[in-house]
Amino acid sequence: MSQQALRQPTSVDTAPRSIEAPVNYLADLSVKPVTYNPPEGTGVPRRVGNYQFFPVRIHDARPVAGTLSLDHHGFTLVRHDTAVRDFYDAAEIKAVYHGEVERLIRQATGASKVVVFDHTIRVAERAVERGLRTPVQSVHNDYTEKSGPQRVRDLLPPDEAEMRLQRRFAEYNVWRPITGPVRAWPLALVDSATIAPADLAVCDLVYADRTGEIYQGVFNPAHRWYYVPEMERHEAILIKCYDSAKDGRARFSLHSAFADPTSPPDAPPRESIEIRAFAFFDA
Repeated sequence: MSQQALRQPTSVDTAPRSIEAPVNYLADLSVKPVTYNPPEGTGVPRRVGNYQFFPVRIHDARPVAGTLSLDHHGFTLVRHDTAVRDFYDAAEIKAVYHGEVERLIRQATGASKVVVFDHTIRVAERAVERGLRTPVQSVHNDYTEKSGPQRVRDLLPPDEAEMRLQRRFAEYNVWRPITGPVRAWPLALVDSATIAPADLAVCDLVYADRTGEIYQGVFNPAHRWYYVPEMERHEAILIKCYDSAKDGRARFSLHSAFADPTSPPDAPPRESIEIRAFAFFDA
């Protein structure tokens, strides 16, 4: 595993520094947002809410990658080499990738303990028949003020969970391509410093056996968007989806897949993996 300086792909040298593309926001809260998530491979999520596509300016993050901060922007781009050969092999993910991600998050955050707890593979072609999920085309964040601590209680023994909840903890997603470069349906992210509290709307997330909650993004023209053109397999984006600290640092973020207007007609379908982990801090 390595976090060496990122090498920009040659084709990115001539890429535009920003593009305009539509992203799917909540226009307002006139309808309570609810997402019904079927089991993987049985269908696509059904969303209730006043969703609309808004055109936004999405900036190339590569020129500023060295300045991105988890505690300010809510995401960062790193080089992260992996020994995983087959990301579709769940046993290999657990045996190899979990440890790699744990070390990456420890190094990036200084956490004393990291607990990797699940992963999702997303493909833009034939996802349902392959038993997988599609890229999420809505502006969202994976955890809320309520669901972050609840997930800790779900994962850890009761005594340890209550002890950990008394100190700072955070949830991070690590997103990477399974194959690269990504030329269709890339991931876009909002600079957390431009997110206002009113931009985060609680959305019930309904599964067959339980109901959780996430944040859906409410449109705000002040949001500053970024993406990483032509991400490669050796690159990863760390996304902070929850932070218990209330000291001015980024606590939540927003992200979404989007239709890149510069994608070539023959661009291969996106294949990506996101893995989730809690980081716990002693101080």
